[in-house]
Amino acid sequence: MRAPIGSGTRIWHFSHIMPKTFIGQNCNIGQNVVVSPEVVLGNNVKVQNNVSIYTGVTCEDDVFLGPSMVFTNVINPRSAIARRNAYLPTRVKRGATIGANATVVCGITLGQFCFIGAGTVVTRDVKPYALIIGNPGKQTGWMSEYGHKLEFDEVGQAVCKESGERYELKNGQVEKLK
Repeated sequence: MRAPIGSGTRIWHFSHIMPKTFIGQNCNIGQNVVVSPEVVLGNNVKVQNNVSIYTGVTCEDDVFLGPSMVFTNVINPRSAIARRNAYLPTRVKRGATIGANATVVCGITLGQFCFIGAGTVVTRDVKPYALIIGNPGKQTGWMSEYGHKLEFDEVGQAVCKESGERYELKNGQVEKLK
């Protein structure tokens, strides 16, 4: 069985794409990447070198996976005990960025346009636009869709310094204003 790979997608040296995966259009899969069965990568997903994407992971469009980051798929793995029926789904929403050497523990959702810093260990759901750093990962701010830290004023509004797009922080959630 073959894995459908969208047009314009590039796959570099020494990467292994397993059967029953789906890879969208215009993706870039770096060298030494493993994409396990039943993984879904949307359109324009960038996977840097040495990334392991295990069964149960779905990445929506425009996701960035930094060098050597890894997903898990079982909460309590043991070599001598088969737990293929215990894989937990992990969802990475549109536009999310996961930095180099980060680890994403299975069974969580990373919100759209969230930003996971290099080396972070993510152990729980992440809100849209949230900036998460550390081990364990903690939210330290908010990011724009262009990847810039947002500074909110006294009425809860911020402007991306690159795009000029406006955002609002209300009840612990960020939304882009139209």
